[in-house]
Amino acid sequence: MIVALIIACEIGFWVLLAAGLALRYLAKMPRLGAAVLLCEPLMELVLLVVTTMDLKNGAEPDWKHGLAALYIGYTVAYGHYTIKWLDGHAAHRLAGGPKPAGAGHGKARAVHEWKLWARTVLGAAVALVLLQTAIWYVGDAGDVSSLRAWQFGALRAVGIHALVAAAYTVWPKKAPAGTGQEDRPSLAKTG
Repeated sequence: MIVALIIACEIGFWVLLAAGLALRYLAKMPRLGAAVLLCEPLMELVLLVVTTMDLKNGAEPDWKHGLAALYIGYTVAYGHYTIKWLDGHAAHRLAGGPKPAGAGHGKARAVHEWKLWARTVLGAAVALVLLQTAIWYVGDAGDVSSLRAWQFGALRAVGIHALVAAAYTVWPKKAPAGTGQEDRPSLAKTG
């Protein structure tokens, strides 16, 4: 049931996002669109409550509970960012707004990647707190090895994302030829 709820939350996220943006920009109802977008966190709250109730009712902690914790952590860290990013693109495409700035090249791209890494740290921290709370809640009454495995998975994600951000710092992405930005100094020294 928890996996189905996670899938429903993910589908619901995109449905609410599309409906909210459509109301804001196509139907010219920005307040109603914003209200629909504000319903997004309610789905994660439902997932948290259902997961907690499942454990309270004696379910053996397993990978589904860990996945729910990571999903909630990811949504806390990246949900608003994703909505804001897509809102900027919708405003540009549907309402004649300015073109959203991209991640950039060189130092600007490296800074962008480290900011994303900070979001990954936040998401992992939320997941770690939820998983540790579940471990304490279950206590010695059940096998919590799968929850601990998800904790290590969250930490691995932070480490891997740090390597990606470091790669953009050490080997900065170059601007495409002909954009007028290829002569800008980069972080990496050659020679």
